[in-house]
Amino acid sequence: MKNKKFRGLIIVVVLLVTAYFFAPLVIPNLPSFWTSKRLKLGLDLQGGSQIQLEVDYSKLKLSEKEKEDAVKTALEIIRNRIDQFGVAEPSLQRVGNTNRIIIQLPGLKDPGRAKELIGKTAMLEFKLVASTEQFKETYESLDKYLQENLEKYDFLEEFADIEEDEEVVDILETEEVDDEEEFESEMRIFTDLTTSEEGYPMVIDYKNIPILKKLLKDNNFLKNVPEGLQVAIEKENKNDLYGPRRVFILHKRAEITGKYLENAQTKIGQGYAPKDQGPYIALKFNKTGARKFKTITGQNIDKKLAILLDNVVYMDPIIQSRIPNGEARITGQFTIEETHDMVIVLNAGSLPAPVEIIEERTVGPTLGSDSIKAGILAAIIGMIAVVLFMIVYYGFSGFIADIAVLVNIGFIVAIMTMLEGTLTMPGIAGMILTIGMAVDANVIIFERIRENLKLGKTVRTAVDGGFSRALVTILDANITTLITALVLYQFGTGPIRGFAVTLSIGIVGSMFASIILAKAIFDGFITNTAREKLSI
Repeated sequence: MKNKKFRGLIIVVVLLVTAYFFAPLVIPNLPSFWTSKRLKLGLDLQGGSQIQLEVDYSKLKLSEKEKEDAVKTALEIIRNRIDQFGVAEPSLQRVGNTNRIIIQLPGLKDPGRAKELIGKTAMLEFKLVASTEQFKETYESLDKYLQENLEKYDFLEEFADIEEDEEVVDILETEEVDDEEEFESEMRIFTDLTTSEEGYPMVIDYKNIPILKKLLKDNNFLKNVPEGLQVAIEKENKNDLYGPRRVFILHKRAEITGKYLENAQTKIGQGYAPKDQGPYIALKFNKTGARKFKTITGQNIDKKLAILLDNVVYMDPIIQSRIPNGEARITGQFTIEETHDMVIVLNAGSLPAPVEIIEERTVGPTLGSDSIKAGILAAIIGMIAVVLFMIVYYGFSGFIADIAVLVNIGFIVAIMTMLEGTLTMPGIAGMILTIGMAVDANVIIFERIRENLKLGKTVRTAVDGGFSRALVTILDANITTLITALVLYQFGTGPIRGFAVTLSIGIVGSMFASIILAKAIFDGFITNTAREKLSI
């Protein structure tokens, strides 16, 4: 009895999750509490541009490890640049273990700007964070400029929070206004833009980041940033891609650049203090850089030194003491993966391997539309054929199997939406293959049930025996296929990985639908009642 309750709970949870992530695909204008995630379309379905790059280290004397790091660094730099470029759902991946990188930019019809962006030299910089007075001066200057020139920035009207026009007229017509009234009448547009919904200052919500980036490209706006200062944004948090980010006011002049960095390494601390335990980043500057770093750290103790790559702030550690030997340590609550990624970024400034574009192509929206139609048509035809075959050959039991197939398809789409996966043509092929495989387990079960009925067993005994006898065979077949899919994902690239992901999800969904869901339906409609015959 407890097993049946637990099984029922699993079914309810899976069906609710499936409905939650599948519903937005077919029902528009759902309530605000519903998920905002949508199934993404790949380059082959949406159209766009694809660029293949090659990290050319043929003229450089590098070890095998340095060559490997060169490719990883190039990948990290290009990903950072493409993210800033603003292309929706870009895809960057290395081609196996080679020195080539494929970039897919869905929806981008002119790859010229992207190529120009990729071809620039990466810039690693260390800049001092501005003082509190400079923060205040910058904000007052930018707030004043935007208030006086709001008509030029119609996209900022939502931050001009004057409630009543009458109050503005009264203030303008008053000859003498004390400082407090004048202060209250000002529209703090830049302040509101860079304050999160939770009220945290110098923190910008994800939805407002494109607005700030647009302002930072406006020369008239930048002229109002106090001389010697600049505005910068924190890098995205990989654990919360759509979360808010910090905004920084920095000294425009770089105290030291990446050309003085000899190397950066990931190390594990062994001290007693929490900050000295776990992974940290060790920096080593060359002789010239060591002298510069000694002077900088000695003159700016207790100040923050921001580390930027391509004008994006990666971290802003506090200088705790003068560092005379050109070595520095960046500590924090980092994981091994985070420190490793940061080391790759930090080493980017001194890596001399050029990147060349060896292939580019554009996929038109017509081809994408045709691919979608062909894929959907193939899926529908395959589904109809399977559904009809199962009903004709197995009767009512075949109808139960068809329900399991439909649930499995919904499960695949829902899980891909939940994981924010990208659907491509190979992914559609994986779904079509899953449709054919989905009923395989049911066929094994039904044949076992038929054998039991021929032996004269009761319907309930035949059904229970059929499921129990087929379980080992089903698990064996599906697990071996799942292992194959995982191998394809591990060693494959782009399209092959898309196929492997869809196939893996489909296998898991197929086992759930065939073993758990189908058995529950049989228990509910057949074996719990006194039936002498079974349509199978």
